Amino acid sequence: MKGSNNLLNIFGGIDLINLLMTILVLSLSISVHEASHAYAAFRMGDDTAALSCRLTLNPLKHIDPIGFLMFLILGIGYAKPVPINPARFTEAKSTRQGIVYTSLWGPLSNIILSAISWFLYCLLYTAAVAFGWVSSSILLMFMKLFSNLYVVNIWLAVFNLLPVPPLDGYKIFGALLPQDIYYKVLQKERIIGLVFIVIVIFFQGALSTVLGWVRLPFDFIIRQPIGWVFQKIQIALGLPPMAF
Repeated sequence: MKGSNNLLNIFGGIDLINLLMTILVLSLSISVHEASHAYAAFRMGDDTAALSCRLTLNPLKHIDPIGFLMFLILGIGYAKPVPINPARFTEAKSTRQGIVYTSLWGPLSNIILSAISWFLYCLLYTAAVAFGWVSSSILLMFMKLFSNLYVVNIWLAVFNLLPVPPLDGYKIFGALLPQDIYYKVLQKERIIGLVFIVIVIFFQGALSTVLGWVRLPFDFIIRQPIGWVFQKIQIALGLPPMAF
C-alpha cells in the first residue's frame, strides 16, 4: 500500500501533538487497508494472510519501519505487503476475479473509513454548537482527528487506485485487461514502476494536482451528502449550519 502528498503538511506543521496525531492516523489507515486485503483474500478461500497474522488491526503486524518513516519524512511510503496465494481462491469464479476482489478492498476500506470519519466530524460539530462546547480543546482535538482521517484516507484510496505498479489499481486494471495485453504490460511492469517512482519523487506538485482532480468525485459522493444531511439537522435545531 502506498500513499502520496506530504502528509505532514496536511496536519499543518510539525509539533508534538500533530506528530502523534499523524502517527495515529497513518497507523490506523494503514492497518485498515492491509487487514482488508487479508480479509478479502480469506473470504476468497485463501488463508495465507491469516496464517501470517495479517488478519488483524494491530499496526505492528502491518507497518514497515522504513516505509512508515518515509511516510513521515517524504510523504510517501509503504507497508508490509499482504501475502496472498491466488491458486487458493476457492470461492472466486476465476483467479482474476479473486485478485480484483482482494486488491479492491484495500482502497475501498479507506473510502469507508473516510466516510465514517466525516460523519463523526459532523456529529461532533453539531454537538459542540448545540451544547456550547465550541471552546472545548478535547472536542476540537477529536474533530481535527476525524477531519485528518477523512483527508488522509481519501488520498490513500485515490493514490492506490492509480493503475500503475505496484499499486492496487494496477492489479485491478491488469486483471481486467485481455490476457494477451496483460502479459505485454506485465513485461514492462518494472520500467513503468520506476518511471512512476521518479514522477512521485520529482514531480509531487503535478501529481498532487492530478490526484486533487481525481479526489473530487469522492468528495462529492461522501463529504457533500453527509454534510448536507447534518446542515438540515442543524437548521432544524435552530443552529448555525456548518460550512464545508
